Amino acid sequence: MAQNSREIGKSYDPTPLEDKWYERWLESGAFHSEPDDQRKPFSVVIPPPNVTGSLHMGHALNNTLQDISCRYKRMAGYNVMWLPGTDHAGIATQNVVERKLHEEGKTRHDLGRDAFVQRIWQWKEEYGSRIINQLKKLGASCDWERERFTMDEGLSKAVRAVFVRLYKEGLIYKGKYIINWCPRCHTALSDLEVEHDPKKGKLYYVLYPFADNSEGGVVVATTRPETILGDVAIAVHPRDEKNSVYIGKKVMVPLCDRVIPIIEDNMVDPEFGTGLVKITPAHDPNDFLVGQRHNLPQIQVIDENGRMNEQAGNYFMGLDRFEARDKITEMLKDKGLLVDVIEYEHSVGHCYRCGTVIEPYLSEQWFVKTKPLAEEGIRAVKEGKIEIIPEQWENTYFQWMENIRDWCISRQLWWGHRIPAWTCNDCGHVTVSEEDPSCCEKCRSKNIQQDEDVLDTWFSSALWPFSTLGWPEETKDLQYYYPTSLLITGFDILFFWVARMIMMGLKFMRDVPFEQVYIHALVRDEHGQKMSKSKGNVIDPLEIINVYGADALRMTLAALTVQGRDIYLSKERIETYRHFLNKIWNAARFALMNTSDFDGIREEDLNLRNHDKWIKVRLWKVVESVTNYLEGYHYGEAARLLYDFVWSDLCDWYLEMAKPALKGDEGDLRKKTSQKVLLDVFKDVLKLLHPFIPFVTEELWHAFDFSNQFIERESWPKPSVYGEGDQDVEEKMSTLQDVIRDIRNLRAEARLAPQKKVSECYLLIQDAQNRQFIKDNEDMVKMLTKVENILFLDQDSSKPKRALASVSDYGEAFLAVDGVINIEEEIKRLEKERKSIMEAIKKSENKLSNEKFTANAPADVVEKERRKLKENEEKLRKIETNLERLR
Repeated sequence: MAQNSREIGKSYDPTPLEDKWYERWLESGAFHSEPDDQRKPFSVVIPPPNVTGSLHMGHALNNTLQDISCRYKRMAGYNVMWLPGTDHAGIATQNVVERKLHEEGKTRHDLGRDAFVQRIWQWKEEYGSRIINQLKKLGASCDWERERFTMDEGLSKAVRAVFVRLYKEGLIYKGKYIINWCPRCHTALSDLEVEHDPKKGKLYYVLYPFADNSEGGVVVATTRPETILGDVAIAVHPRDEKNSVYIGKKVMVPLCDRVIPIIEDNMVDPEFGTGLVKITPAHDPNDFLVGQRHNLPQIQVIDENGRMNEQAGNYFMGLDRFEARDKITEMLKDKGLLVDVIEYEHSVGHCYRCGTVIEPYLSEQWFVKTKPLAEEGIRAVKEGKIEIIPEQWENTYFQWMENIRDWCISRQLWWGHRIPAWTCNDCGHVTVSEEDPSCCEKCRSKNIQQDEDVLDTWFSSALWPFSTLGWPEETKDLQYYYPTSLLITGFDILFFWVARMIMMGLKFMRDVPFEQVYIHALVRDEHGQKMSKSKGNVIDPLEIINVYGADALRMTLAALTVQGRDIYLSKERIETYRHFLNKIWNAARFALMNTSDFDGIREEDLNLRNHDKWIKVRLWKVVESVTNYLEGYHYGEAARLLYDFVWSDLCDWYLEMAKPALKGDEGDLRKKTSQKVLLDVFKDVLKLLHPFIPFVTEELWHAFDFSNQFIERESWPKPSVYGEGDQDVEEKMSTLQDVIRDIRNLRAEARLAPQKKVSECYLLIQDAQNRQFIKDNEDMVKMLTKVENILFLDQDSSKPKRALASVSDYGEAFLAVDGVINIEEEIKRLEKERKSIMEAIKKSENKLSNEKFTANAPADVVEKERRKLKENEEKLRKIETNLERLR
């Protein structure tokens, strides 16, 4: 094995090796899966990124976590199928191509629908694979032979089949409804596609005079005076004692001659404004429901372009809605009907694509009745058929599903799945069909016209787990891989996508779409701010990969992941994990150089010292913990444990202790033993690290020549059992490490140069077994502390003078410094430091005894001061001990 190993370069350069290995993985079909009844499947569908998209940190985190699980499961023996693909992203893609047309001085209407859609397909062919290539750069081990697109032929067939079935069961209907309308994109938006931001606006208090010409009237508060022209009632809460006297009266709508009633309805918040609310059913979703309950008319005064229409009257017709607001406010003021205007912060909905303020708009749209579907989705999670991780997201899921509104699925776009409904121009019947009909199914007239709208992008995405596996056909893939094993996604699409997949999977497959859902948090900047171009705090994953490599980015994101907590990312943190990769590279290079002549040794011939046993025991425990962490999706805990094990246990301790044996200083048998242990440890460490940092581990695996196949085709390490006499190796090693650390700390206190030798160190060790163990490993203590002689003291021995001292659980260490440093100068330095620390202690004590400070200062500031006092008291204790010894 080791004799066929090869040397690696002095420095780690990620770019060439990452490109090389990904190409080899693809060429060999390493990530491809086929149904195999002899093996257990582990199937995952990628949350399909928008075809217009470019890799951002959210994608990088999401796909890194998916890749870790997929690579781990392959090594654990599962038949892993990770299905990739992209989403057609209706509004986003149409906007991109419309902007390109605008540069040519054209609009989509100049081209016509068919030519415009063809133009988008051309754009998709040219640019649509960009994000897929970026995912490959990250190292995503997707089964690229299975790549799908939400508008490919198979998925389009599935979309039509679902629409037709839901329609025939009465779960899809067409009706007038208040929808979220974007006047810029000219399309309906679902509630989830509206982004709500707090905005400073105004609250207008308007007088509505009584209709019977009696004096006075009622004052109503509104944020939207432009919709007054569409008012059809004033509402009061039934239990509002102050305003209930007005119920049944009639008032005049300001600026027009309409008489409207004052009604009672539970929707009204008595605390808002005056407790009287204007009802405009055509321009507010809550008012729409009130209007339905009370059979009120619907007067629409704003059109699809966000301009006032003929219903608003000639004076306002054609004005932009915000211009009309100013004009109406001015007229109300002139007529003495504007009672007051106050500053008011409220939530304003914006289009998630273009940022335009949303207009609640009365329109005829297609809807899915979601209540019956949601009930099944709630039951599936409550019965444990789907596990949501972390569990905290379950309540959010239930809350949304229990209060779900019908889903508006039609969009006024040209790009997307066109609604498969044809209206007969002769008899008015609507034919809904999976195949394009040639005539009306009712009167057989050929004079039929397909609905102009397309389906919401999320409609096709909701079918993703089963449509991508061949549904509505009964395929082998569908039988074997469905339900999928795991979905990893961000919390922001828990309702957009996850809930809808659950509803559709249960409806059409009669089974859940996935068994577990892992919800990851946001990636923020180092200060906890959301990344945005406007703030200038965006960290581009592609730039990071170009500078530091994909492995460094992956390891950083994994190590910073904690279930339910956002990630605070900075380039400095990425540099930390880039240094970790350098550490692994250098350690592997050292191991390769020192095992190149290894020709094998039988297990029974091994001559193991305690540190050899210790590194094996530590590795077994790490294998067990990392396995458990990955099974429970504790990615961060697994990554941080591996980081600590490699950096500290392997590199800082074991490699240093193994050097004499590897050089041959302890004899041939010890050399072969150390070589064998080192190779065994590296073999398992590379396997454990592979899901996190696949590129560098693959490179090192083949440099060591552990096998001629990819690591993923190797089996995941299994923890071994303790050997006889191994139970206390960790305890012994801990004592040895404490001794070495104490002596190193004493050297640091004496400010000795790292390579400067010290002639003597005295150890007083209480326990006889510990003392004997340290004597047996005296060579390690000398080598790692640069001390020439270790002298062991008995309980009755007098403690050495002119020596720095340290007290620990095992006993005491004394570093003889006479002749090594200038004792008198050191005493002066320590006395000066003692005075400074005593002043700091006094200052802290005064602060902490001051009740004003402890009562009024933030808790973390008080706690910090307490820690500072404790640390300084410990420093003072050490200084006084050392002053006593030196004198």
